[in-house]
Amino acid sequence: MGRRRSFADLSYALVVGGLALLAVVIIVSPVVIVLMTSFTEGRSLKFPPQGFSLQWYEQLFDPVRSRPIHRAVANSLEVAAWSTALGVLLGAMAALGLTRNRHAAARVADSVFMSPLVLPGLTFGLAALMYFTLIGFRPSLNLIVAGHMIVTVPFILRTTTASLSQLDPALLDSSRSLGASWFYTMRRVVLPLILPGIAAGAFLSFMASLDNVPVSLFLSTARTDMLPIRMWGMMESTLDPRIAAVSGVLIAAAFLLMLVMEWTVGLTRRMRD
Repeated sequence: MGRRRSFADLSYALVVGGLALLAVVIIVSPVVIVLMTSFTEGRSLKFPPQGFSLQWYEQLFDPVRSRPIHRAVANSLEVAAWSTALGVLLGAMAALGLTRNRHAAARVADSVFMSPLVLPGLTFGLAALMYFTLIGFRPSLNLIVAGHMIVTVPFILRTTTASLSQLDPALLDSSRSLGASWFYTMRRVVLPLILPGIAAGAFLSFMASLDNVPVSLFLSTARTDMLPIRMWGMMESTLDPRIAAVSGVLIAAAFLLMLVMEWTVGLTRRMRD
């Protein structure tokens, strides 16, 4: 026979459940408003939308009318792909070197790697611009890749470290006792087991790079237009409803990718670890 719930238990569940529901409404409402606005018949961003139409999605995918947007999307995807690939290499190697290392220098190095998460984005963007200019580089797509890689490495480092911390050391000892080399153990034992953590970090890194504004703002030029900067410019100048259509496409793509990552690597569990 189960224990009867007291008034205090019911009050606690009611308050916590209500706050959780309020948090969900606050988080989801802006997304719903943007999606509804993207189907408006009107010629400006206005909520509630005036009628229903797919005209702004048609214009968005028109290669002639939306050529600048397509160029900005291509730049953003290229930067996100390169920064994620380089970030995976750097973040995974850093995680392998720092996990289970109790030396003080390892803790300092871990803090340095994680510092981009707490450093204000505008401050880092300005610092990156001044540093690259000082050593003789000019804003370009390659510099944006470097800036985004520094910002997104902590995501890969954290998820990979979480996977390594759950790795049973007995597996490594068994591999060594059977005569396997360090490289063979990494390739056949360690990497397959931590691959889901690396994949989860790569996904978070890719999404963080795709909508990064501060670094792109300082390191981009007119020839390296990035999607967030393009959308901000359209918002300031014309209130073009295609901005809502772009947001709708990004929301749908992010939702689908999240479903794929959740199904393949258990994204939410990796983020909790």
